[in-house]
Amino acid sequence: MAKEQNRILEKYKSEIVPALIKQFGYKNVNEVPKLEKIVLNMGLGEVKGNSKSFNIAVDELAAISGQKPIVTTAKKSISNFGLREGQKIGAKVTLRGERMYEFFDKLTAIALPKVRDFRGISDKSFDGRGNYSMGIKEQLIFPEIVYEKVEKIRGFDITFVTTAKTDEEAKALLSALGLPFAK
Repeated sequence: MAKEQNRILEKYKSEIVPALIKQFGYKNVNEVPKLEKIVLNMGLGEVKGNSKSFNIAVDELAAISGQKPIVTTAKKSISNFGLREGQKIGAKVTLRGERMYEFFDKLTAIALPKVRDFRGISDKSFDGRGNYSMGIKEQLIFPEIVYEKVEKIRGFDITFVTTAKTDEEAKALLSALGLPFAK
């Protein structure tokens, strides 16, 4: 699988960096934005009482990302939501380096094309600082998830953190890497 990771990294170094330097007129190669990390976040508030369902969801996130998730807990109690401080309410994974490129490749080449009636992802979810977030409605689009073993269809959020200063630079970087934005 290491060769797959190198495919996107090699494309970045050989094609994308020169194209972005030309497009934005960077003076130094270190000014060129790059993908810093990808964060996967799954909110699991609906199964907070059911530890078996919670563990299944965490295992699915681990299978998708190839890395063990960190379980997130409630910072304070909110009685209206039936939430107690310290209660498990979600899971997140931060991918960097080789695993990050491997996940990016899997997302763009395998998972997103599996989405029914897929016409590209929205370009409206940039945060103003060069980061992009998107939601996945169901975990079934990833090849690691076996349909027969799925207890419940769950979605999760993906955030692409880049070193870009503006949303325009980040969009140019992510679309050059292969993220299919809607026309």
